[in-house]
Amino acid sequence: MSPALTLLLATGAGLGVASIYYSQPILGLLGAEMQATDRAVGLVPTFTQLGYGLGILLLAPLADRYDRKRIILLKAAALVVALLASAWAPGIAPLLAASLCIGLMATMAQDIVPAAATLAPEAHRGKAVGTVMTGLLLGILLSRVVSGFVAEHLGWRTVYLAAAGTMAVFGVAAWRGLPRFAPTTQLPYGALMASMAALWRSQPRLRRAAWAQGLLAVGFGAFWSTLAVMLQGSFQLGSSAAGAFGLAGAAGALAAPLAGRLADKRGPAMVTRLGAGLAAASFAVMALAPLLSPQGQLVLIVASAIGFDFGVQATLIAHQTIVYGLEPGARSRLNALLFTGMFIGMAAGAALGSQALALWGWQGVVGLATAASLAALAVRMRHGG
Repeated sequence: MSPALTLLLATGAGLGVASIYYSQPILGLLGAEMQATDRAVGLVPTFTQLGYGLGILLLAPLADRYDRKRIILLKAAALVVALLASAWAPGIAPLLAASLCIGLMATMAQDIVPAAATLAPEAHRGKAVGTVMTGLLLGILLSRVVSGFVAEHLGWRTVYLAAAGTMAVFGVAAWRGLPRFAPTTQLPYGALMASMAALWRSQPRLRRAAWAQGLLAVGFGAFWSTLAVMLQGSFQLGSSAAGAFGLAGAAGALAAPLAGRLADKRGPAMVTRLGAGLAAASFAVMALAPLLSPQGQLVLIVASAIGFDFGVQATLIAHQTIVYGLEPGARSRLNALLFTGMFIGMAAGAALGSQALALWGWQGVVGLATAASLAALAVRMRHGG
């Protein structure tokens, strides 16, 4: 992998996954314009995450069967269309449909990460995956920051228009710069999907990784999908402030290369336990917020977000290192199963988080996230591999 190719892969992963996070800081503005309830607006990130999970399960395995470059290009083009549809959505129902499509096509990022694992030598696979995942995590980080700022100054629809433009530019660069990938199987689609069930049954390490990462994703999704609404209601802070909280995601971007190198040297199982434990502790400490002043509460939330983001992303890198080493010819299918579990957890977290916020306030969201993270830690502590 040349530096230019690594940069291209990292950029594509970042832009692809950013598409599913643009909506989070702008939910307050979006709901006000469309005169939608908090629960209805909360369905926007839920549908996006659900689409991402379904896309990983139903579309990502195709990269084992066909040239991965062609799939990336097709998804990039379809993602441009879905982002434009969101920008021009006349109401909440069309926006939800477009959000589902964004999630489906944003799985382009999950075609790119296995590409890096395929191109990298085995001894440096953790480092290569970590480097590309740094781009992916920076995409999550910058999507929230830029989305909140642009929405407050230029309107939330401009966010989607700008995203469509950047994705179109990446599509052209990928067409020129990506190598072609030889398929690793000739199975037809039905048999390809059936083989995933066989992989799930035969790989206990895959099952443990998917369960643990999915549980961590419940807390992650609950926090980020409710943050903007909570900040606006409790602190009267706008979308720019909500987006700025995404700077805490820098911890996740930093965790990726560190976790990859540590997994190469000390083994990924240890990294998963450390990461899950850090996430649980970071969520739990937010329960102390009512004891602090409003300014102190905001500082605590930022510090906690840094901690849990670092833990969640370090665990993800370690889980990917485990999964990619199981069957090299089935990396896209193994990746699909891991991330399906993760984004089902993310969608569940977004839905449960909205309900918890409506019923019990922010402390309900904190309790949900803490419990889910402790369950993930229990999975990793029970099984070493």
